[in-house]
Amino acid sequence: MAGRNQGCWDRWYQTAQKRLPVLRWLPRYSLQWLQLDIIAGVTVGLTVVPQALAYAEVAGLPLQYGLYSSFMGCFIYCLLGTSKDVTLGPTAIMSLLVSSYAFHDPVYAILLSFLSGCIQLVMGLLHLGFLLDFISYPVIKGFTSAAAVTIGFNQVKALLGLQNIPRQFFLQVYYTFSRIGETRAGDAVLGLICLVVLTGLQQMKNRIPKVYRMERLSVRISQVIVWATATARNALVVLFAGLVAYSFQVTGSQPFTLTGPIPQGLPPFRPPPFSKVTPNETVHFGEMVQAMGAGLAVVPLMGLLETVAIAKAFASQNNYQIDLDQELLAMGFTNLFGSFVSAYPVTGSFGRTAVNAHTGVCSPAGGLITGALVLLSLAFLTSLFYYIPKAALAAVIICAVAPMFDARIFRTLWQVKSMSVDVLFLSEFKNWGFLRCFLMKFIIIYFNIRDKEMKKQNIVRPLFPK
Repeated sequence: MAGRNQGCWDRWYQTAQKRLPVLRWLPRYSLQWLQLDIIAGVTVGLTVVPQALAYAEVAGLPLQYGLYSSFMGCFIYCLLGTSKDVTLGPTAIMSLLVSSYAFHDPVYAILLSFLSGCIQLVMGLLHLGFLLDFISYPVIKGFTSAAAVTIGFNQVKALLGLQNIPRQFFLQVYYTFSRIGETRAGDAVLGLICLVVLTGLQQMKNRIPKVYRMERLSVRISQVIVWATATARNALVVLFAGLVAYSFQVTGSQPFTLTGPIPQGLPPFRPPPFSKVTPNETVHFGEMVQAMGAGLAVVPLMGLLETVAIAKAFASQNNYQIDLDQELLAMGFTNLFGSFVSAYPVTGSFGRTAVNAHTGVCSPAGGLITGALVLLSLAFLTSLFYYIPKAALAAVIICAVAPMFDARIFRTLWQVKSMSVDVLFLSEFKNWGFLRCFLMKFIIIYFNIRDKEMKKQNIVRPLFPK
């Protein structure tokens, strides 16, 4: 009887470990892990706060919503995530999708987070992670390259201090160049300085030599200082720009366009809105879902794709295993519970995950420190964000999305298979859409399989020759 009870307990505990990965690493947690996790959490926190403000601007939402979206993933992923390196939060691509499908309205953005979380949870429970394999490399590269161009150029107006520029891409290009004469000198100079500093610090970080224990203490300390400065470059540049703007404000002149007031305090914990009341009408749940349309498929899929790709890359690099279905559940619960604190959809961030891994994080507990820093910023520091120039945030975004554009992919894919280039070009156009490219890839795979079978039986030539 005792043996049977012990067997039941073991099976229950194994099931609990599978669904709550924190139970796997928590019994092995040590003081050394805690020290490294604190360093990593603080470093990522210094990166996520300025990026959250900047990405909220990309999403077309008030800046506080970027911070609202930055802490829930830290806590949820600590309990449910299977990668020690991944950090969840606002990203450039997800913010662009929210801008497209939430219409720059916080109510739609919060509801989109709730529905995306529900869809991701269902996919995880039904073990549908294999669907991500149908999203091919050319579609991903085409989408991310187009997103990088769209997001980057969207920040040019803030970098130059231009006002009342439309958000639609082609109109934005036209009006930006036609009104280039209205550039504010202060914003342009500050923005370009921030760009140069951010690029220089990034290049400096890439060229830091590896530190060995036999090096002199002064050499090791200097390398740590350079690395810390380069890693926290976003926070340092935004802080520097804010101090410059504040100094001008004190003297009575202000040559920069400032971020403006941000509400102080933590967001209320409440259910997401299922309708929107306006002075003239009430938009009901069904109408809101219909308005978001394809976004209810594109946003969850893209969120899962980013997170899983990042988790796989760092798991391979650092030699550990991840559970794909558990990652889907972690993403789903993050967006679901995030909607209760006014968050918009989030996903894994490659840049912040790289910072997390490079600082030597040992467990997902580093996310607790990052989330705590975001909460502290919301509680006490939002009044200081008033003085952050928009040009500085624009420079942060441009430097963040620049590595996403890869022009070499066109030539490479043409040499491998011209059909892949066709799919890539189609994915560049918003009217064709990411979802249609996903369906087209599914059809191409189906016909390739069918044609191979027919070719074996000498029935017909392949429809898609290699």
